[in-house]
Amino acid sequence: MSGRGLGAEVFGGRMPAGGRDLAIETHGIKPVPEGNRFGRPWRLFSVWFAPNLTMTAVFTGTLAASLGLGFWTGLAAMLAGTVLGSLPVAYLSTWGPRTGTGQLPLARLPFGGGVVLPGLVQWLGSIAWDALVGLFGGEALAELTGLPFWVAVLIVLVLQCALGVFGYALIHRVQAVMSVLLVLAFAALTVKVLSGHPIAVADTASGADLAGGVVLFTTITLSLAISWAPYASDFSRYLPVSASSRAVFWATLLGLVVSYAIGEGLGLALGSSLGDHTASGIAQLLGGGFLGALALAVIALAAVSSNAMNDYSGSLALQTVGVRLRRPVSAVVVTVLAFALILWMHSGDLSAKFENVLLFVSYWIPPFLGVVVPDWLARTRGGRRVDVLASDSVRPWAAVAAFVIGFGAAVPFMNTSLYTGPVAAALHGADLAYYVGLVVSLVAYSLLRGRSRVDLE
Repeated sequence: MSGRGLGAEVFGGRMPAGGRDLAIETHGIKPVPEGNRFGRPWRLFSVWFAPNLTMTAVFTGTLAASLGLGFWTGLAAMLAGTVLGSLPVAYLSTWGPRTGTGQLPLARLPFGGGVVLPGLVQWLGSIAWDALVGLFGGEALAELTGLPFWVAVLIVLVLQCALGVFGYALIHRVQAVMSVLLVLAFAALTVKVLSGHPIAVADTASGADLAGGVVLFTTITLSLAISWAPYASDFSRYLPVSASSRAVFWATLLGLVVSYAIGEGLGLALGSSLGDHTASGIAQLLGGGFLGALALAVIALAAVSSNAMNDYSGSLALQTVGVRLRRPVSAVVVTVLAFALILWMHSGDLSAKFENVLLFVSYWIPPFLGVVVPDWLARTRGGRRVDVLASDSVRPWAAVAAFVIGFGAAVPFMNTSLYTGPVAAALHGADLAYYVGLVVSLVAYSLLRGRSRVDLE
C-alpha cells in the first residue's frame, strides 16, 4: 500500500477557494493540488495560539503545585517541556506546503497499510482531547448560564462540531479572532492574579523527590505541546508550495510556546487555589459580575475553537485508516464519542483523571515521530520533492515494528496514577517514557528500514 491509497474519490471533495471562502469544506485526505493553495505562513501563529490559550493549559500549570514545585522551578520546567514538545510540531508543519497533505495521511508513506495502527490511536486521541478541552468549556458555560453541566457540554460540542465541519478556512478565520479575545481576557486575569493573589515561590519537595517532580512536570508540559504533532500539517496543507519553510516553522513554534507560556504560567501562579473548580474559580478571582461572566464566555468560546481542530484532524485520521466517510461526517462521529468521556471525567477526581488522560493520549507520539521523521529525511534528501500519490512505502513492516518496539520500551518509564513503571518508581516519579520511546523507535526503524531505491530516485 502506498500514497496511491489517498486518491479515492470519497477522500476528495470541495476545497475552499481562499481564506474568505467559508463554505463547508468536504475535502478529505486527498493531497491538495497546487492550484488550490492559498494563504500566508504568518496566519499559522494564530492557528496555534488560540486553541492552546485555554483552561486546559491553566489547569496543567496548577499540577506543578501538587508535585511540590514552586513558581520559578515550575516555570523553568514548563518552558523546557513546552519548547521540546513544540519543536516537532513546528517541523512537521513545514511538510504541509511541500505535499498538500495532512499529517496522518502522510504517515502512509512509511507505514503503508500499517497506518491503521497509528491512525486509530490518533482518532481515539482526538476524542480524548475533545474531552480534556470540552470539559472546561462545558463547565464555564454551565456556570455562566445556570444550565445543567451535560446540557452546557452538549452546546459546546455542537458549536465546535459545526466549526470542524466547515473546515480549514473557517477554522483559520475563527482562530485569528479568538487570539485577540484571549489575549485581552488573559491579560485581565494576569493583572488580577498578580495584584491580589499570593504566589507560592518556594518548592515544597526536596532532594530526589524534587528532581523527580521537575522531570515529571517537564514531561507533562511536553506531552501537552507534542500532542499536536499528528495534526501539524493538517492546518498548513493549503499553503502554497512557495511558502517559506522557515516562516511556517517559526509561526507554528511561537504560536504554541507563547500561548502555553501564558496559560500554564497563569496556572503556576494560581497553584492549588483553583482546585477542580477551574471555571468558577476564575470567575471568582475576577470578582464575579461582568468581568467574571466575560471570562466564562471566553473560556467556553476557547474550548469551541480548540476542539474544532480536534474534530477536523480526527476526521482526517478516520479516513486515513480506510473508513470511507466524508470528512464532515467523520467530524460528527468524533464529537459524539467525546460527550461520554467528558461526563466520566467530570464525575470526580478530576486532577488524577486529567493527568492520566493527558499523558496516555500522547505516549504513542514519540515512537510515531521516530518512524515518520527518518523516512521523510530519506525521501527528501538533496532537496527532492515528494509526490505523495506516486510514492511507494519502504518496508512498511519495519515502521510498524519500530513503532511497537519504541512504545514497549517506554512502558517501564511511564508514570501515571493508573500505572507507574519500575524505572519511574525508582527515579522518584520522573517520567522518561517520551524520550525513551523516541530514541528506541528511531534506532529500530533506521536499522530495520535500511536504504532503498525510493531514497535514491
